[in-house]
Amino acid sequence: MLAGPAEALARLLLLLTDSATPGVVWFSLSRIACGFVAGFALAIGLACLAHESDLARALVGPAVSVLRSVPIVCVIVLLLMRVGSRGVSGIAVFLAVFPAIYHAYLEALDSVDAKVGEMLRSFDVPRRTRFLAHTWPEVLPALVGVSRNVCGMAWKAAVAAELIGSPVGSIGERIYQAKVTLETADLLAWTAVIVACSWACGAAFVFLLERSGRWTTLLAPHLASARPAPKGPAHLALSDVSLGHGRSVVRAHLSLGLADGRALACCDESGAGKTTLLHTLAGLLPPVAGEVLPAQAPCVVFQEARLIEDMSAVDNVALVMGGARLRPRARALLRDLLDEKCLDVPVRRLSGGERRRVELARAVAAEGDALLLDEPFSALDEASHLRAVSFLLEHRRGRTLVVATHDRLDVERLGAREFSLGGPSSEHVA
Repeated sequence: MLAGPAEALARLLLLLTDSATPGVVWFSLSRIACGFVAGFALAIGLACLAHESDLARALVGPAVSVLRSVPIVCVIVLLLMRVGSRGVSGIAVFLAVFPAIYHAYLEALDSVDAKVGEMLRSFDVPRRTRFLAHTWPEVLPALVGVSRNVCGMAWKAAVAAELIGSPVGSIGERIYQAKVTLETADLLAWTAVIVACSWACGAAFVFLLERSGRWTTLLAPHLASARPAPKGPAHLALSDVSLGHGRSVVRAHLSLGLADGRALACCDESGAGKTTLLHTLAGLLPPVAGEVLPAQAPCVVFQEARLIEDMSAVDNVALVMGGARLRPRARALLRDLLDEKCLDVPVRRLSGGERRRVELARAVAAEGDALLLDEPFSALDEASHLRAVSFLLEHRRGRTLVVATHDRLDVERLGAREFSLGGPSSEHVA
């Protein structure tokens, strides 16, 4: 009864030369593709909704867990009673794909680097641009990993549904006929066709998915838009403010007034609260107590590197300036700080000092009413440090400036007023 390798191979060659075979494969493939795309798209959409809303997560999560636990064969039998045999394979694929993609994508979204997202929001980068430039490339490895398995699951679920329902013209029907007639050579030949189709579809989908991260990174600058130009430099003020995180207070009873267009430098030691002060003035961190008048359009250099790693230096700057059309201006700015060879490679290949200069260029390039710079000259040698200071002075454009630095010489270089968080509890800077 069991056909040998030679007989199975001969039958496979006959199948491949049979004019009816492409139609049979297309019948199954078209339904698998529809079910796969529908399951993938809905899983992505609902995972995004669940990531943004705790209520949506609480409502969708249990339903997805049920779908993941219910045996697919039982569902197929119920679907045959309801929708008939010709459409059941597509629905079976949907039910096999949807839960796996939903959970993988939601977990990946929860793990996206929140600090880079905060940086993009601080520059008012549009949501769609943030998604293309940052979110999608970060979640892609998880999606690629689960898709390698899901593509095979889709074909298994579809063929099982067709075998049970036996719709005319499907691969499942041919396998059922082979079972009834005990033609094991046919069974082995169609199994080889299924394996080949499953592998080819999976390889093609994963190939496109892996490259989509590069495509979205290239597309993002074209969809970026500049924030509106502010009416003037910011007036920054703190009134009896306690700085901190949650209920943890870093600095209490702090009052500060910084007139429009003035410069302030904070030279305290590490841990004094300089970063907390800058985040509060940028509106990124609420005070524990007191009132704050923050910048409306801050241009921030953060203490740690926050760059789109797969983008070039030019695109990292153009992204906050207004998009790809402003690449020439971004390039001209960066030439003042970096060698030409550094401008068009992904910033992950740059040194720490080069990356720091990209962040400084990004801050001064963006439209804003205040420059809030957290150790912008760190990781720079003396020559690069002085070059960066000159660059900042040249491109400040009269904006209010607050700098956290460990070099007290920067106070004089920038023409700033020194302010100490470790000084008296209330200070006012005109």
